[in-house]
Amino acid sequence: MTLLALLQTLLLSGCQASLFHALNATTGDSGLSVQPDIVFDPELHLALDIYAPRGAHDLPVVVFFHGGSWQDGERQWYRWMGEALARHGLVVAIPDYRKYPQVRMAGFMSDASHAVAWVHAHAADHGGDPRALFLMGHSAGAHIAALLATDGHWLESVGLRPDRLAGFIGLAGPYDFLPLTEPAYVGMFGASPQAQARSQPVNFVDGDEPPMLLLQGMTDRYVAPKNACALASRMRAHGEPVEVHLYPGMGHVRLLLSFSHPLRNSSTALDATLRFIHEHEADHQAGSEVSGSVAKGADACDRVVSARPSQ
Repeated sequence: MTLLALLQTLLLSGCQASLFHALNATTGDSGLSVQPDIVFDPELHLALDIYAPRGAHDLPVVVFFHGGSWQDGERQWYRWMGEALARHGLVVAIPDYRKYPQVRMAGFMSDASHAVAWVHAHAADHGGDPRALFLMGHSAGAHIAALLATDGHWLESVGLRPDRLAGFIGLAGPYDFLPLTEPAYVGMFGASPQAQARSQPVNFVDGDEPPMLLLQGMTDRYVAPKNACALASRMRAHGEPVEVHLYPGMGHVRLLLSFSHPLRNSSTALDATLRFIHEHEADHQAGSEVSGSVAKGADACDRVVSARPSQ
């Protein structure tokens, strides 16, 4: 069985751990520096992995939060993602965070905040530019990153602010998903309307957010496209730069896998991500106001983009 056929089989089976392990077996680019198991919270034994081009200097930095319904997943499963982004000139950190039922939302959001603060403080040691710091995530990881980018109190607790971020990139993220009825979600986010409202990134957009790129598959059975559209609408209402790319025929995991080398040609998501980062890193490094980006994608939720990269 070819690698592509194996990946397709694992994708259909829904066994994400095996799928990601198969992708990790394809990694090992000698042109990259991989530094695993760097502890950023000794008390809680939380670590992160860093991927960068060898000889990196002042490159944009991406902190990528993995998905797993806030209950599953391990940073080590995403080596393939770290290497995929690093091959394109980025310094990438993939951190641990505690999960439910070990902790509720306050626990995993605190972990995420401390991971971002650590990366900001140590980016230059690994060839990155802390002035060009982007948050990125898939599914539950996109929700975590989006809350960091919108609800200022999380980053403020570690001495940062959302407007110090160069951008946020969300892949199939739940940003506006009330009401919560499943017991696990009520357990992690709370039962009261007030507590549940605090879990929604759309409720915190107030004009101090970084630019956003929201990528979403239109056939996603787990996170509805309305989540990306709702967050984009709230950003535009505050005059903030946001793009939405909706991919026809793309499901929840397939969108993420389109960043991998074997499935690279199934989506333009990686191209869009790299362009977004390079458009916004210079603005943020210079401390200039981002302009001209609000209208781009203003009607994105009424149209779709090509799923495949141009040849």
